[in-house]
Amino acid sequence: QVQLVESGGGLVQPGGSSRLSCAASGSMFSINVMGWYRQRPGKQRELVATITRGGVTNYADSVKGRFTISRDNAKNTMYLQMNSLKPEDTAVYYCNVSPFGNPAVGAWGQGTQVTVSS
Repeated sequence: QVQLVESGGGLVQPGGSSRLSCAASGSMFSINVMGWYRQRPGKQRELVATITRGGVTNYADSVKGRFTISRDNAKNTMYLQMNSLKPEDTAVYYCNVSPFGNPAVGAWGQGTQVTVSS
C-alpha cells in the first residue's frame, strides 16, 4: 500500500510561481511512475505531467514550458514547479503514483488547492 502526502499550493497572483511536493511511502514497485493531475472547476480530472523513475517526463500541452516536474528517488518525493501561472491553472492538484503509468490503478494524494487570482 502506498501513502502520499502533498504540500504546497495556495493563492498565487497571475504570472507568479508556486511549487508542489508529493512524498510517497510504501511499495517501491508501485512508486514507478509519479504524476500530477488537476481538476479545474466544472471539469474532469486531467493530466498535468508525469515522470518515471528513470526521469522520462510527459507534459500536457497547456503547461509545457511553464511547469517542470521532477523527483528525488532517494526520498520518493516528486515536485511540480509552476511558473507563469494563469487563472486557468486554478484547480485542485492531485499526486498519483502507479507501477506502469495508469493512474486508475494507482494511489492518489488528498489534493491541494492552487488558486491563481489577483
